[in-house]
Amino acid sequence: MTRVGFLGPHGTFAEEAILTQPDLAGQDLTPLRSVPDVIGAVERGDVEVGLVPIENSIEGTVTVTLDTLAFDTGLLIQREVDLPISLNLCARPGTKLGAVRTVLSHPNPLGQCRVWLSRKLPHAETVVTNSTAEAAEQVAATTDEPVAAVCTEYAAQLNGLEVVAKDIEDHPENQTRFVLVGHGVPAPTGHDKTSIVCFQREDQPGSLLAMLQEFAARAINLTKLESRPTKRSLGDYCFFIDFDGHVVDELVADCLRNLRAKTADVKFLGSYPVAGAEDTHARREAAGKAWREAGEWIDGVRGLMRPSGEGP
Repeated sequence: MTRVGFLGPHGTFAEEAILTQPDLAGQDLTPLRSVPDVIGAVERGDVEVGLVPIENSIEGTVTVTLDTLAFDTGLLIQREVDLPISLNLCARPGTKLGAVRTVLSHPNPLGQCRVWLSRKLPHAETVVTNSTAEAAEQVAATTDEPVAAVCTEYAAQLNGLEVVAKDIEDHPENQTRFVLVGHGVPAPTGHDKTSIVCFQREDQPGSLLAMLQEFAARAINLTKLESRPTKRSLGDYCFFIDFDGHVVDELVADCLRNLRAKTADVKFLGSYPVAGAEDTHARREAAGKAWREAGEWIDGVRGLMRPSGEGP
């Protein structure tokens, strides 16, 4: 069986995301305490692959995942998994909403229901935990004060908690994207995405534009562009870029080659299957066909050149 690490303990959204994947759900699932722990376990060979959250539709990027992939590991993204998120306020049986004075959860879910908490529990203190399931465990173990966890219904059931309030997220269309990390590059499926980190060689006007022009010139669609500190000095940033296509596509390979040679240092984070139903394969095929035809045209023009020394 494949050993699959995930942000634990049991009952997290990460575990729910794994259970949506038929080829992973029946494998040896190993809960781990934090995102760096999951990635470290894959690096050491304790597990073959690991699933970690990378982005939420309300709170945005999970920076610890992005930074760990960019700066602390050579692992590559194997696939992405999108999971609809429903947040619940859960507490020990008999706890009333108005009695809650402390709310525990992971920083991202706390941010996803920030407005709800400020309206319904304006005097409650929020306490950060490593995961929603860990919050549920801590609430179940606390008997001397009225505390609650923002967590999954599954985590509440595992820890003997009751749901005090359901669907407390501030925006109804709440989704979290998870990525499966491991070794190597998956074969192309025709519905793929590539992720990279670009580092400026010099901080000068137009450096970002020069990077983006490489994609525009090849009609490669960007799906994400985000800046993050490089950890080197204040004001020094790198750029995380997701775009349609696989590294085996000639357009993508040519774009990456030019980026690496002319404009920036590039770290490759992976080419992997896209989550969701939208298929950009036809658009990429059209761009690839145009690029091949242009290449054949320039080869034909070069073929008209006479040998050196031959007169008119």
